[in-house]
Amino acid sequence: MKKIIIPITILFLGLLSCEKDYLELNPLDSVTEAAYFKTPQQFANAANQLYIGLVGWKPTKASGTPNGFESSIYDFMDFGSDLNGLPLEVGRGANTITNDDKYWDNTYYYLRDVNILLQKANEYKGNAADISQSVATAYFFRAWHHFFLLQRFGGIPIVTTVVDLDSPELYGARNSRYEVINQIFSDLDKAIAGLPTEQNIGSLDKGKISKWGAEAFKAKILLYEATWEKYVGVTTDFQGSGTSSANITAYLTEAITLSKDVMDNGGYELWNKNATLNNLSSNYLFNLEDSNSNPGGFDKSSNKEFIIQGIYDFNLRKGGVNISHTVTSRLSPSRKLMDMVLCTDGLPVDKSPLFQGYNKTSDEFKNRDYRLKAYFGGNIPTDGSVALKAASDGVSGSGIDARKFRSYNYGTYRAALEESFNYPFLRLPEVYLTYAEALYERDGAISDADLNLSINKIRARAGVAPLTNTLVSVNGLNMLDEIRRERTIELFGENNRFDDLKRWGIAEQELNKDVLGAVIEGTVYETNTSLYKPTDFVYGEKSVTTAVGTRRVSVIDPASNRNFSRKNYLFPIPPTQRALNPALVQNPGW
Repeated sequence: MKKIIIPITILFLGLLSCEKDYLELNPLDSVTEAAYFKTPQQFANAANQLYIGLVGWKPTKASGTPNGFESSIYDFMDFGSDLNGLPLEVGRGANTITNDDKYWDNTYYYLRDVNILLQKANEYKGNAADISQSVATAYFFRAWHHFFLLQRFGGIPIVTTVVDLDSPELYGARNSRYEVINQIFSDLDKAIAGLPTEQNIGSLDKGKISKWGAEAFKAKILLYEATWEKYVGVTTDFQGSGTSSANITAYLTEAITLSKDVMDNGGYELWNKNATLNNLSSNYLFNLEDSNSNPGGFDKSSNKEFIIQGIYDFNLRKGGVNISHTVTSRLSPSRKLMDMVLCTDGLPVDKSPLFQGYNKTSDEFKNRDYRLKAYFGGNIPTDGSVALKAASDGVSGSGIDARKFRSYNYGTYRAALEESFNYPFLRLPEVYLTYAEALYERDGAISDADLNLSINKIRARAGVAPLTNTLVSVNGLNMLDEIRRERTIELFGENNRFDDLKRWGIAEQELNKDVLGAVIEGTVYETNTSLYKPTDFVYGEKSVTTAVGTRRVSVIDPASNRNFSRKNYLFPIPPTQRALNPALVQNPGW
């Protein structure tokens, strides 16, 4: 019989009001499923334990998996995408088959714990209403883990029971992605029906999943699957996986409805402290801890933007990884991202008269979206340029440091491994973006009124003029491209870029291009050898079209190094699992 171990360290989850309940339990290493699940509090404690399955800052490993199987958020921050100045194998399409995949193993272990709770709930003799929130939480996490597996592997074996050594599920075939999606939606509907609203979750329990969190998550998945089926179709389906359900319009309609419900009733707010923080809300939001974590003296209680989040605490649960140091280079921007960010008039750099050109790095930051400085302004001289070095192990070729998720006064206020800001799995801006994208994908148009309800709220915080149909038509823009641009910039580094490129069906197109760095021609880099030595860049320079015409630009990673194909939309089924269960058909191309 599997033991249910509920460690004291579960207090980190923002469920601090449960502290005495953990401390008063009998020795936890002796607790089994038979002896547990007798009281509502025990169900609540077990539901709290499920939050360990969220892959946040602190490395986690499912109980029973081998050493070295820690899940790491660094695998899910889109490092090495087309937006980064530090190439990695996953963005090149150069990842290979490995015998094991820790995310397969960990996730199925987490699903077992979910299903134990649900099984015990069916056996519970008390008042079902007393454990309804715990049960709804379990349904949420069953959907969460199945979606995690779907994004990584496509169709996978659905597990809704407690699997034992002789269970047929261990030797059954993969379910199709369409069956998995239906299971996810069924579980989320049950979660939505049983979870409390955010307004009814006490301050000491913040971090627990709310009804609005489940609705926002379902809206995200509805948009994901609708666009996947629209743009990718069956091209990544394994042999024998069945046919699409073709519910694109219905999925988009429900995504719109759920997003609007969260927007109208969730009580969430954009964290806009620009007046106090010199227009850098989009920097300090992501390193928010106590009043010393920013010059405005704001703490986590001021943040009503995060809908689903991993809770961290300097005393009870530090991040446990060197966040600030890591993101500085790994989230550094490529030329593509730098030029993607709009000017304050709402126009791209190649169309806006406000763009100041590339002569010095500091020129690029003038008259731009506040997020450019908030995300990347940490090492930019007031009137000068950053030094360039070729991309290498841990060093970006763009020269521009990232500071999204970097602690304020890092090294003084927070040392390595001590950062304790919360991790946002889903924020209010993503709900706005889901609403706008789903509307456009369904109708082929979006009204200015709906843009004002959604995307333009994000742009207002970023100091960017509103997106309107007139702005698009007069300037020869494309509305869908502008909606996608806003999503790309706002959610940068939050585990969305690779999945977005895939569901839009353009990953091969975007990830196989040259990754470029600084503009060299016509800038200080042409003459200042202390800032740039051409011999440091093994891939040299390339003449490309920039916002000011054709210019030579440093090459960080050439297209010849990149071979991302349709097979890379999914990871391979681990050979170890296929050896145990020959019915697991491999993904196409692997």
